Amino acid sequence: MKALVLSGGTGSRLRPITHTAAKQLVPVANKPVLFYGIESLVAAGVTDVGIIVGDTAAEIRAAVGDGSRFGARVTYLPQEQPLGLAHAVLIARDWLGDDDFVMYLGDNFVVGGITELVEEFRRSRPDASILLTKVADPSAFGVAELGPEGGVLRLEEKPREPRSDLALVGVYLFTPAVHEAVRAIRPSARGELEITDALQWLVDAGRTVRSTVISGYWKDTGNVTDMLEVNRTVLEALPPAVLGEVDGDSELVGRVRIEAGASVVRSRIVGPAVIGAGSVVRDSYIGPSTSVADGCVISGSEVEFSIVLDDSRIENAGRIEGSLIGRMVRMSGAARAPRAHRLVLGDHSQVQIAP
Repeated sequence: MKALVLSGGTGSRLRPITHTAAKQLVPVANKPVLFYGIESLVAAGVTDVGIIVGDTAAEIRAAVGDGSRFGARVTYLPQEQPLGLAHAVLIARDWLGDDDFVMYLGDNFVVGGITELVEEFRRSRPDASILLTKVADPSAFGVAELGPEGGVLRLEEKPREPRSDLALVGVYLFTPAVHEAVRAIRPSARGELEITDALQWLVDAGRTVRSTVISGYWKDTGNVTDMLEVNRTVLEALPPAVLGEVDGDSELVGRVRIEAGASVVRSRIVGPAVIGAGSVVRDSYIGPSTSVADGCVISGSEVEFSIVLDDSRIENAGRIEGSLIGRMVRMSGAARAPRAHRLVLGDHSQVQIAP
């Protein structure tokens, strides 16, 4: 069995962060989301991995390499334009050959991994197997309608009037039967080859499409709210450790990880939280569900339920919460009255300011 990992999207919902970084490499708990997916595949015994890449190919290649760090063998498959999930299967045809495969969306996060799903697929080997979960707004996802016995009846991509609240999770398993399906379908109204249409073709052709409804944790980390929620979930299981320096005037409460080379001075950190290698926290408060990446400086500030990326500085900035702070950001308190906000914002930025 092989794995086809999709990492070619533009990440429009995470702008401006993704103007300069691949969305699959935005970290949660100081590790890129994409890495969690690759680790889940390897844990399930799938080590031959093809990664679909687009405009951010160089960045993905630099981060993942040949896959040996994960115990995998990685092949990169260029996709000139993101023309749909089924299009990714189409261009990967030669590499996939006649092998069964897992298709895994590189910005998705499934707590607990996919080992049981892969093992069941290997045992029963339907033509396709999909994961479903109940969501509040199914119109934002691919949606499946199941029959009385749980069989898959109908699938539709982002329907205006969903027939159910069951959304497709970004993990699919296929036999080579799917190749006939992706060749048979036509682009949707939004100009993409939809994997939901390929699955519907299989259903209509009388092929076996099975589904598993999961009640566990799944997130599509394509927006800031979900990124922060995934970060919180992962931090809750992070092993606490003090590998850096914490002075006697500081306090660590709960599940806190201080990486090597980091220093905490006259500060209070309440977990779950992680402070990355080489970072400095001075005269500050770091609250629960916060990840501070490598090489950061936080001084005279409060940060809670947030992600701070590499080499950023937050100094005398008051209280920050529910935020995603990019790489090499400089944030500081204004030195003079009257009280005012002074901002330099990139395209597509979103800011909430208390009056």
